[in-house]
Amino acid sequence: MDEFETVTLRDPSSPLTATYAPRIGMVGTSLSDDGVELLGQRKGLYAYVSNHKTMGIPILYPWANRLSSNGYGVDGSVVTLTPGTGGVRTDEHGVPIHGFLAASDEWTVTTLLESQLTAELDFAARPGLLASFPFPHLLTLDITLADRTLTVTTTVTATTGSRVPLCFGFHPYLQLPGVPRAEWTIEMPEMQYRPVNAWGIPTGAMEQRPASTEVLGTKVFDDGFDEVAAGSVFAVSGGGRRIEVHFDEGFSAAQVFAPINDDVVCFEPMAAPTDALRRGGYREVQPGETAVTRFRIKVS
Repeated sequence: MDEFETVTLRDPSSPLTATYAPRIGMVGTSLSDDGVELLGQRKGLYAYVSNHKTMGIPILYPWANRLSSNGYGVDGSVVTLTPGTGGVRTDEHGVPIHGFLAASDEWTVTTLLESQLTAELDFAARPGLLASFPFPHLLTLDITLADRTLTVTTTVTATTGSRVPLCFGFHPYLQLPGVPRAEWTIEMPEMQYRPVNAWGIPTGAMEQRPASTEVLGTKVFDDGFDEVAAGSVFAVSGGGRRIEVHFDEGFSAAQVFAPINDDVVCFEPMAAPTDALRRGGYREVQPGETAVTRFRIKVS
């Protein structure tokens, strides 16, 4: 498969299509409703490949958001991350961000149908990946498109005697073309707010937030949350269109991102809060067992 090849899924019951690039990190590059692009393209696919500038719907693996240092410990073992090696990259403050699978060509497609794409990545067979995340496991990503809904199911299977920490997430960049950002309405469920410091790392403070509905206007978001209940729904609407992100299963944390310099809003499903790989507070897949997470993007 050519490294820049994409595949397009089609909803049997609507003009909704979804495009993915399996050999470029299994990134979702498009969610189009009868030709109207609903995913923020930002700097595009080539920037994602060349310098890991996120766009579309990337998977953030094995951790989402930032770590507070270039090292972490699990079960008595200490792992040192080397920025610039093995896909590890840092933000402007020099801390590791969004894991190391951005634009990875390690994925293998196992199913490709008109409305379904499944790919897997076997960490146990890739020493380069195990150097930064030494927990052998099989990672499977299943994408389906039906009933005006994109469903993303992630399965993590611990294939040896090691337990596997679950700290990953996704970063769906949503947009409403033709509708001014200031007129977008965003809806968020009840959850717990976790303030961050200047480096984007949680301070340890917590604040319960009720469900809310508000016009985006000139507001800027880059906020972390946890205690997100299974089944919670986030949404952005405007101009007669509504996009919902359903946190169906396994995503108890979220990052809400809406920068002032780009007309996108992100409701990021996360299996654990920011910096959990260093601080703890994550779930683990036990040896021989499997964990499943699922979120959906519904367009109406």
